[in-house]
Amino acid sequence: MGTINQSSEVAPLVHQQIFTMEMNEGQLTKLVVAIFMCLLFICINSIMFHTLMSKPVFRELPRYILFAHMLCSDTVQLMLSSLLYILALSLQKIPKAVCSLIVLMSAATARVSALNLGVMSLERYAAICFPLRHSELATQKMTAISIAIIWSLACISPALDILYALIVSPVSFRDLMFCTRESFILAPWQRDVFQGLNGFFFVAVTAIIVFTYISVILVARSASADKDSAKKALRTVLLHLGQLVLCLNSLLYGTIERLLAMASSSRLFRDLRYANFIIVFILPRCLSPLIYGLRDDAVRPLFLYYVRCQSQKVEPSVTAH
Repeated sequence: MGTINQSSEVAPLVHQQIFTMEMNEGQLTKLVVAIFMCLLFICINSIMFHTLMSKPVFRELPRYILFAHMLCSDTVQLMLSSLLYILALSLQKIPKAVCSLIVLMSAATARVSALNLGVMSLERYAAICFPLRHSELATQKMTAISIAIIWSLACISPALDILYALIVSPVSFRDLMFCTRESFILAPWQRDVFQGLNGFFFVAVTAIIVFTYISVILVARSASADKDSAKKALRTVLLHLGQLVLCLNSLLYGTIERLLAMASSSRLFRDLRYANFIIVFILPRCLSPLIYGLRDDAVRPLFLYYVRCQSQKVEPSVTAH
């Protein structure tokens, strides 16, 4: 038991050590690059979201509602990640109560994308395998319920950590602190819950996507199937599988960082943490919505129209399938 406690305390200790290092030119350059990347993709995601909100058909169909939801959660994640990164490198302390809210939203949105992909795959499964009942199964009400369930599941782990910290030391929530998720990990069981839920979410979503992929393949091979629609759905579900791999990187972000913390010195850990932040966390958040949106024949021309600042004389028509 002593060994478990010791190992669980190493990562938070090294995380806190990064705040004792002074800002230099190299760290400032890294900060500028990271913030620029976040702002660039926040801008792209915002344009994509505006594209979806610009037409009634996008606001009514469940698949586009779920896509817009994914854009919102990823954009919030990028904004909060940038905020936490700036606070870390600027050695800025904030009230623990405020930090708890930031950590709650940051940790929740980190899991929302993977769960959202599972629901998007089920929507495509219903559209192809049960075309006559699709309008009954995939309604705006069911989509709203699905989104509520997604957020409830995503908030379990961070909410437990914050509630436990509040029970253990309620007075500390009035103190100033360096804001990190690790600051709310006070017992080994919290890390076990965190890793267990990550594993459960990934296995569950993977099973859903594989099941829907196989089901769509079987429908696509049937003589009565709409071949074009089935092939489009097959490519969409396959894209969801690729997106899930990117989301897996984000789910493993905390685990990778803890391993780096235990195996590295403070200075080396800071450099490796930056690379981990950019490659494993930021890029998947940016590429996944962009790839999905540009692949959609209905969204792509309208998105490019807004990217070009409406330089075309005629706005593209929209035909969603």
